Amino acid sequence: MIKNFLYSQKVAPYVFVLPFVLVFIIFWVYPLLSSFGMSFQKVTLGQEAQFIGADNYTKLMGDTIFFKAVRNSAVYMLLTLVILIPFPMLFAVLINNKSMWAREFFKSAFFFPALTSVVVAGTIFRLMFGEMEGSLINSVLGVFGVEPVKFLKGQTTGFIALVALASWRWMGVNMLYFLSGLKNIPDDYYEAAAIDGASAFQRFTRITIPLLKPTTIYVLTISIYAGLAMFIESMMLWNGNNSPKNIGLTIVGYLYRQGIEKNNLGYAAAVGIVLLLITMVINLTQLAFSGMFKKEED
Repeated sequence: MIKNFLYSQKVAPYVFVLPFVLVFIIFWVYPLLSSFGMSFQKVTLGQEAQFIGADNYTKLMGDTIFFKAVRNSAVYMLLTLVILIPFPMLFAVLINNKSMWAREFFKSAFFFPALTSVVVAGTIFRLMFGEMEGSLINSVLGVFGVEPVKFLKGQTTGFIALVALASWRWMGVNMLYFLSGLKNIPDDYYEAAAIDGASAFQRFTRITIPLLKPTTIYVLTISIYAGLAMFIESMMLWNGNNSPKNIGLTIVGYLYRQGIEKNNLGYAAAVGIVLLLITMVINLTQLAFSGMFKKEED
């Protein structure tokens, strides 16, 4: 009876889907609902939780440090989008060219930084952008007669270091996404365009970019999430969660400060819920504008 039940064609699909459903409920739905409920409470370790209504959200709307963290995360996200979408696409097109030599080498070289621990990478970049004369970046600037710069003490220079770290780590990953998208574009399209007299630039703008739209939207979606959820890179670059004047503080960093450092779990949960809403609004908006929710015409 049990064997017939398990081998039933009607039951089999649900058996295969069940592990994913359980993992999704246990590790995503349940924590999300718990965090949402916690955001309406005053929760501290060792004390009984107290329901305080929307006080955490009211306090959040007047929290200048929180808005500083939101602004930092938004600027970081936009800068990474400007760099980590067009440049990986361009590199992917160059490497995908049949006349390109050592293609496998360049693929490996671009992807290798993603295998490096973010802790190690952050430490290396902190030393590279250090304010000492012997640091790598200041040594290079010194060759051109530029005085040593305190990169990690200023807002603009700090973001230069932060975005440089992100670009170094994720350029190769996004490039591989675009390479996989290029593999799905038939060579016949390019050959027909070349016969019709289309230049390389015209083939890129009229064939490559439009047909890479699904890949571009995917990379854009995950990049928006990664930009807003960034934390460890900032923490390692400034050797902690307390950068000068909060120039490197992110939304997740502020959540960590409130929940772990200050033991204010209810307020931290409110920060997390707001972060989720911001991420969903931005991603759903860009997906709607890109036409991903439109039904395909028969």
